[in-house]
Amino acid sequence: MTTTTEQLEQLTDAAAAAPVWRAAHAAERAAWLRAAADALDANAEELVVIADEESRLGETRLRGEVGRTSGQLRLFAAVIEEGAYLEIIVDDAEPAATPPRPELRRSLTGVGPVAVSSASNFPFAFSVAGGDTASALAAGNPVIVKAHSGHPRLSARTAKIVIEALTAAGGPVGSLALIEVREAGNALVQHPVIQAAGFTGSLGGGRALFDLASGRPDPIPFYGELGSINPVVITQAALDARADSLAQGLVASFTLGVGQFCTKPGVVFIPSGSGFEALVAAGLAEVSGGRLLTDRITESFPTDVAHLEGEPTTAVVGVGRAAPDGAARSIVLSVDASAVAANPGVLLKEVFGPATLLVRYEGQDDLLRALEAVPGSLTATLHSEHADDASTLDEVLAVLERRAGRVLFDGWPTGVAVTWSQHHGGPWPATTSLHTSVGATAIRRFLRPIVFQDAPERLLPAHLRDDALASLPHRRNGALQLP
Repeated sequence: MTTTTEQLEQLTDAAAAAPVWRAAHAAERAAWLRAAADALDANAEELVVIADEESRLGETRLRGEVGRTSGQLRLFAAVIEEGAYLEIIVDDAEPAATPPRPELRRSLTGVGPVAVSSASNFPFAFSVAGGDTASALAAGNPVIVKAHSGHPRLSARTAKIVIEALTAAGGPVGSLALIEVREAGNALVQHPVIQAAGFTGSLGGGRALFDLASGRPDPIPFYGELGSINPVVITQAALDARADSLAQGLVASFTLGVGQFCTKPGVVFIPSGSGFEALVAAGLAEVSGGRLLTDRITESFPTDVAHLEGEPTTAVVGVGRAAPDGAARSIVLSVDASAVAANPGVLLKEVFGPATLLVRYEGQDDLLRALEAVPGSLTATLHSEHADDASTLDEVLAVLERRAGRVLFDGWPTGVAVTWSQHHGGPWPATTSLHTSVGATAIRRFLRPIVFQDAPERLLPAHLRDDALASLPHRRNGALQLP
């Protein structure tokens, strides 16, 4: 698709805004982010109504998501002000060293304009003003967002509110822009102005954009969250201690948001003969289905479930209450671990919607063989008890740590705290890199290192001058310096 005149103007504005964002003082940049957060909160009621009309998620859930979105912006304002994200390192000149050492001052700087693709399942938190946008702006980069087709009116209104807030707070023209249409999003990732891209969505769509970003004459980093089945392991001791609550917790988790969370537990490993299937089926029978986010997802869900049901090794354990027309009915299936180890490409394929697969294992070796077949995921969960053998659990954890970016104990993965320490990423296909899209360190995706050698003080960036270093965490001649 040829770039339109309007899109070209947005790209030009973003290119012009990039050095302004990069050079802005920490307090100034933080103030811009807080202004955007305040504007979202001030317009929350209007935005929630639009989002509910387009996404079918319900006003209660959406109000919470607005709070998460404005909270993300404020978190990154604090990250900017704290300063450790710059990773400043100074080595003073040492002429007597062999070889002689010049003065070197290193820090991170914004990469330039960033393209962001919105997600369907979080119309605020992973959309126009979501985490990718917040972290890219915090890093000192203007952002151009590709709106998701599932919530076009919300995207347009959110963009207008945030753009006006950034401008009113003193941010440059071109700080944020919005484009629509999938072809325009493809063209955006390939445009030479764009220096990095963030994406949350399907494996197929994300892989296509990943290939476009990598195939440019000047390849750019592409940070995609593409798919995750989020394995859960439950030991016999855990079932002996709390089988009923585990069944209730699983049902609540995999049906939350009609199964459309990227951290939904999609495969659950349980001891054979434990009776856990019956408990899950009984709990699920009381759960009503719901409407899925988009027509495309609505069409895909029954097809994906049918593929699993069609496998001779699987069986339906239970289903939820009959769903009204247009709504998805929840379902649980089961299979033996040996079948999973033999046919992971089919049995461990992500099903986006209210479905999960119970995998029965006969013992430790059977469990480990099946776990080794699990693809990379955002999360992995272990439910165990003190009575479990520690060395046995260590073997399980060793596999889970290789398979996921976040390992949970005795909980459920649906729910991602937005904090300094959070990691929301994992091995392929969960993400295309080792970085996170949630939490303070998400800013690292949109920064690059730069070193100044023997630079005159007056020509250094302000944060690398000695008077600024006194108030910033940094390392000097190998020693950590704290303000």
